[in-house]
Amino acid sequence: MKTTAWLLTAATTLTLTAQAGTPPTKRPKTPAPAHPATTIAPDPDNGGIKLTKGFQALVFADNLGRARHAVADPVTGTLYVKLDRLKDGKGIVELRDTDGDGRADQTITFGNYPGTGMGIYNGYLYASSDTSVYRYKMTNGKVLETTTAEPIVVGLTLQRQHASKSLALSPDGKLFVNFGAPSNACQEKDRQKGSKGMDPCPILENYGGIWQFDANKLNQKQSDGKRYATGIRNAVALDWNLTDNTLYALQHGRDNLNNWGGVFTDTVSAELPSEEFLMVKDGADFGWPYCYNDHYQNKKLLAPEYGGDGKTQDRCAGKEKPIMAFPAHWAPNDLLFYKGGSGASAFPARYRNGAFVCFHGSWNRAPLNQGGYFVAFIPFGKNGLPSGKYEVFAENFAGVEEQGKPGENANAGKLALASPGDAKARPVGLAEGPDGSLYVTDSVKGKVWRIMYTAKK
Repeated sequence: MKTTAWLLTAATTLTLTAQAGTPPTKRPKTPAPAHPATTIAPDPDNGGIKLTKGFQALVFADNLGRARHAVADPVTGTLYVKLDRLKDGKGIVELRDTDGDGRADQTITFGNYPGTGMGIYNGYLYASSDTSVYRYKMTNGKVLETTTAEPIVVGLTLQRQHASKSLALSPDGKLFVNFGAPSNACQEKDRQKGSKGMDPCPILENYGGIWQFDANKLNQKQSDGKRYATGIRNAVALDWNLTDNTLYALQHGRDNLNNWGGVFTDTVSAELPSEEFLMVKDGADFGWPYCYNDHYQNKKLLAPEYGGDGKTQDRCAGKEKPIMAFPAHWAPNDLLFYKGGSGASAFPARYRNGAFVCFHGSWNRAPLNQGGYFVAFIPFGKNGLPSGKYEVFAENFAGVEEQGKPGENANAGKLALASPGDAKARPVGLAEGPDGSLYVTDSVKGKVWRIMYTAKK
């Protein structure tokens, strides 16, 4: 199929520019100036975003294209950003700060496929398209011109919806890949009013879950992997928590409950079902498409396509529940468990092992205002569970004022935004630098913020 042919062939050509948007030049032999800057000055307006007290930000890079997930080399701090759409024929951007001023001054692009997933394991950079996962051998934290892309997972079907193959890696070499369901609720006719759900849902054989592969083995097909967890409609946000050696994910809840009328009003459909924060164990079943989560009742309920009435649990009573739930349609698109450390920008101790979540923002919360478009922080305890409520850590990405009261959770479903297309920026990806900085990517024009703790420690 012509559409997928280029996805299955990884590019090895790299392009280097001194600044984004300038003509290509030959890669310099010296990696950094002899006298790099020793201080990093945040932007006076924090790059246009609002942050929790004690934190400041700067624009690390801009105009990269439709940025998705990112990862930073744990030693050199080189940042890699995946693009959802090719820019100048390339889908991965490598960003370096060679003069120490806190901003990228060297931009390298490679990979001829768009996609979402990024990760680093055992000296390799991992990146995914919507049909494959590749890896690149890194040399001193960099991908070189001569580096070839090695295919790890190949031959996946190109989906019409929920196609992104986001990924996470464990320290023992397990590769976890999201296989989003190419459906809203496994109906006989997708998203059509009155169309019943297929029972059993055939989609669950190959989609609607997370598959596990060997991160060190080449040319694996989906059949070579293991279905690690099921009943997950689409989990773009994945991360492995090193503290308790467990996989976590956030699920995009289903749409169109209001197609069924009755108790499923437009307002109910705007707030339900929950966006779910999941602790993902081997063999877990979270219930999609038969079930949805209602955070008001704190229950998994039977979906209307399968006879649900907004109260009945039936087969859903035994499904895995989320460890935290958020209002509907906020679109959690990345998850990062903060490691911290002793770097110059390291966050206070309370943030270590806590979770940061990027909410990309809603499109279907009518008649309510849109929600999301912010980065949340969730404190975690030693039991692998949240130890407190979520906090709005960074906001104002969309460039419009929130309509709630100032302070914690002011952004919760009260954003005066006509449509996602009117947002100046939409946060989507997270990465942690070796100095403790938190990077946030934007999918509108490709801005990258670097957030630092600047209050006296």
